[in-house]
Amino acid sequence: MKESRTLEFKETITQTFLKTVSAYANYGTGEIRFGISDDGKELGVSEAEKACLDIENRINDSIEPRPDFNLHIDKETSVITLTVFEGLHKPYLYKARAYKRNDTSTVAVDRIELTRLIMTGQNLTFEETPAAKQDLTFKFLGEKMSAALNLETFTKDTLKTLELYSEKKGFNKAGELLSDENGFPGVDIVRFGDSISIIHDRETHERESILKLYDDALSMYRKYYQYEQISGSVRETVSLIPEAAFREVVANALVHRTWDVAANVHIAMFPEKIEVVSPGGLPSGMNREEYLRGGISILRNRIVANVFFRLHLIERFGTGIRRINELYKSSEIKPVYDVTENSIRVVLPVISLVNDLSKDENDVYRLLKGRAASSSDVVRSVGFGKSKVNTILKKLVAEGYVETTGSGRGLKYTAER
Repeated sequence: MKESRTLEFKETITQTFLKTVSAYANYGTGEIRFGISDDGKELGVSEAEKACLDIENRINDSIEPRPDFNLHIDKETSVITLTVFEGLHKPYLYKARAYKRNDTSTVAVDRIELTRLIMTGQNLTFEETPAAKQDLTFKFLGEKMSAALNLETFTKDTLKTLELYSEKKGFNKAGELLSDENGFPGVDIVRFGDSISIIHDRETHERESILKLYDDALSMYRKYYQYEQISGSVRETVSLIPEAAFREVVANALVHRTWDVAANVHIAMFPEKIEVVSPGGLPSGMNREEYLRGGISILRNRIVANVFFRLHLIERFGTGIRRINELYKSSEIKPVYDVTENSIRVVLPVISLVNDLSKDENDVYRLLKGRAASSSDVVRSVGFGKSKVNTILKKLVAEGYVETTGSGRGLKYTAER
């Protein structure tokens, strides 16, 4: 038995446990067990009945408002278990400060977290609070609604229906996010070469409708990960990374991020992958396993998500991860999902179909997908000897994995399938 985010051990009863009471009441039900050492050894508490009364009095005197909790004494070990339930009337303060659990420790929340707790206690979300400016325009949103829904007119009544505006409160922050010009961060998109020290292209888009941010990211993706191929008399668009997967990741990054943090969504584009990092971890009430499994959708920004859903840009019921994984079903390399407390990072690799090539041959093949390189470039990138690289390239060309252009010193190799 070890300490965790929802379980803390206390050998004795001191004031420090009250910070954890605040944390559990604010962020999720948890237990504090008194009479257990840090290494999990059960020592018990002397005069357990009297100790329970002491614990109860300390909570009632020190935590504001009073949280819901119960106490249980193990008659055999004299260990006291204090269960603190997540409350509705947040924030729960100890000495005028709110706390949260950070793995097995308890820490004070910062100003942004405190503001979120206050809004939660008032049954409000950030997107429902009043917009910083009220002279908003919605030309881009109107065009999107017209194209997707055949909407003939776009008026203030439409904005009311979308819950972006009310006569009493005016525009909310969801409306501001979707307006043509606003004060919010955006997306930073960088196209790297073989390493992060080589930057081929960079675009930063801010202070515009998040629908425009979505389109900006999609344009950059199409520039570097799609090309046209003529097959017979048919011109086909080939995607090195599935467009549907990229759309899903970017839409989720914009819809589900925390917008009260002044940080851009970062999109890093490499020859072999795309990494998308969005500010803010998972919404309260969802853990990493539920996120990866899919099927559960807890919306941090319900109003914004509803607009994206109406425009057919996202699915309503949290099927995004499953859809992405399905798109990579036949790929040798799969997407990566990295979830932390403050961010979500998704890596979409270039599709690599299962083949009969060796690991070294696949390393060269993947390096050449969607780009042209000389044999010397390949040697520098993969670290193999020149003779080995030439042997591999010869085989890849013979088996149709790689094509050549130019001749002599201008000979280049590329893999476009």
